[in-house]
Amino acid sequence: MSDATMAGRMCAGERAIFATMHGKERVVAPLVRRFLGMAVAVPAGLDTDRFGTFARDVPRLSSALDAARQKVAAAFAIDPGASLALASEGSFGPHPHFPFLAIDREIVVLADRASGFELVGQHATASTNYSHRIVQNVSAGLAFAAGIGFPGHGVVVIAVRDGQPAPDMALTKDVADHVALGEAIADIIRRCGAAFVETDMRAHRNPQRMRAMARATTDLIRRARSRCPSCAAPGYVVSERTAGLACADCGVPTLAIRAEIRTCIRCDHRVEQAVTAAAADPRYCPCCNP
Repeated sequence: MSDATMAGRMCAGERAIFATMHGKERVVAPLVRRFLGMAVAVPAGLDTDRFGTFARDVPRLSSALDAARQKVAAAFAIDPGASLALASEGSFGPHPHFPFLAIDREIVVLADRASGFELVGQHATASTNYSHRIVQNVSAGLAFAAGIGFPGHGVVVIAVRDGQPAPDMALTKDVADHVALGEAIADIIRRCGAAFVETDMRAHRNPQRMRAMARATTDLIRRARSRCPSCAAPGYVVSERTAGLACADCGVPTLAIRAEIRTCIRCDHRVEQAVTAAAADPRYCPCCNP
C-alpha cells in the first residue's frame, strides 16, 4: 500500500469507528468531524471494560497505549468493514516532578486497519480531581464527595482491607445522589469498619477528564494535519528540541531551545529547524546570571 493511499484515508469524507462505551464520543467526535472532516460511529455491543476500568472492578493489565490498541483491535473485529478506528485511554498518578500533585495523562489513538499505521494524540494535566479518602463515618465521606464536585463528578465507594481498597469485597459505583451515596458509605462501613471513597475516573462520570480528552484529541488532529514533505504521511511533528541557544550578551550556550527537530513517524524523514529567537535572554545564562 502506498503512503498516499494510507494518508488519504485519514482525511475528510472518511469514517472511523470509536471503541468506547462511556460516551467519549461526546467530546472526541465533534472535534474530529470539524477539523478532519471524518464521521465517527460507535459500534454497538463493544465491551471496552474488559480491558480495565477505573472503578477497580476490572484491573487494567497493560499500559494505557496497549489498552487503547486492544480497544482498536476489538472495534475492527466487531466491524469488519471499518478501515479506521479511534480509541482512548487515560492514566493517573503522581506528577513526575511534584509528587504531591496528581496528573492525568490522556491519549487518543487513530489507527488504519490495512497498514497498521497509527497516530497518537496526547495531553497531560495536573487539572484533575483524582483523589480518595478512607472514612469511618458518613459525614466524612460526604464532605470528601462535595470537595471533588459530586454529583457532577462521580465517586465510587469500596470496601477496605488492611488499609487498601478491596473491590472484591464490596464496590458501589454509578451513585446518583447524596442520599444514595450516604447509604453506600454507611453499608460498607457497617461491613468493614471503614470505606474507601474515591473519585470516579471513568470518562462519563468525570467532566474534568473529558476536558483533558478533548485536548488530547486536539493534539491528534494537529498530528493528522501535519504531513511529511517526503512521503506525505500524517504525523510529521516536533519529536525533540535541542538546547544551546547562545546568550545575547556573552555568547555562551544556555538551556534555552536552539532548534526543533521534526520527524516523520512513517519514513523517519528528519529536519532540524532553528527557533526564531536569535539569542537567549541573559537572565537565563549560566555565566551572566549564575
